[in-house]
Amino acid sequence: MAQIHLDQVSVDFVIYQGSGRSLKKTLLHSSTSGIIRHDAQHRIQVQALDKVSIQLEHGDRLGLIGGNGAGKTTLLRTIAGVYEPTAGRIRVEGKITPLFDLSIGFDGDASGYDNIRMRAAYLGVSREEIERKMDDIAAFTELGGHLDLPVRTYSAGMMLRLAFGAATAIDAEILLMDEWIAVSDAQFLEKAERRAAEFAGRASILVVASHVESVLRRLCNKVLWLENGHVVKIGPVDEVLTEYRQNQHLDAAPANRDLEPTVGKLTM
Repeated sequence: MAQIHLDQVSVDFVIYQGSGRSLKKTLLHSSTSGIIRHDAQHRIQVQALDKVSIQLEHGDRLGLIGGNGAGKTTLLRTIAGVYEPTAGRIRVEGKITPLFDLSIGFDGDASGYDNIRMRAAYLGVSREEIERKMDDIAAFTELGGHLDLPVRTYSAGMMLRLAFGAATAIDAEILLMDEWIAVSDAQFLEKAERRAAEFAGRASILVVASHVESVLRRLCNKVLWLENGHVVKIGPVDEVLTEYRQNQHLDAAPANRDLEPTVGKLTM
């Protein structure tokens, strides 16, 4: 049975400044954010997660909310094993499927079909399984004969269709999702949302970071609110979202309102 247990997990990053570079430029070029401090060796440290404790069991669907730099992506990557905790303990049971970067595992000179196979191999899917699902993936992408062509000939929208179709064809025990699809094609967006919901429904545990309230309400049964790397609140979706809106000085909003008005609308 899939499980995720984090006990007082903290993650710190040391920021090494290059010669002649200001702290501001260093932080702007870093992928981390959080509480900034100096250690005993006068190095700059960013505390990305601060004593985070969560327990997720089979059937849990956890949404992550918080402003930019709150620690959502760091938490996802820590669960995935990309980042090692600097303090605390983490235990994960079950096969993890992290969907953070759709471009990973794609070769511009290979065809769409061959890239689907490579993507599947990257995610640990057998050749036999992906071949059984190839027709479904091809139909979802609606790319037709383009799947026989090198993906370097694809537009950005075509690449998104290919990557999304390949990624969501697998079955995951633990599914970790960052906001990673933004399209202008309304018809495909609706189709992608349905596929994402079906994909998430096949997983034992889902953890998803999203700024879009409708996504959280549709996919999750609990929400974790992070600020500056520490847990503000975890609980039922309605309760946490309502308190979060109030804290952000937002009026009560329809369920499809973005939680971060300054962020371009992303959905899944």
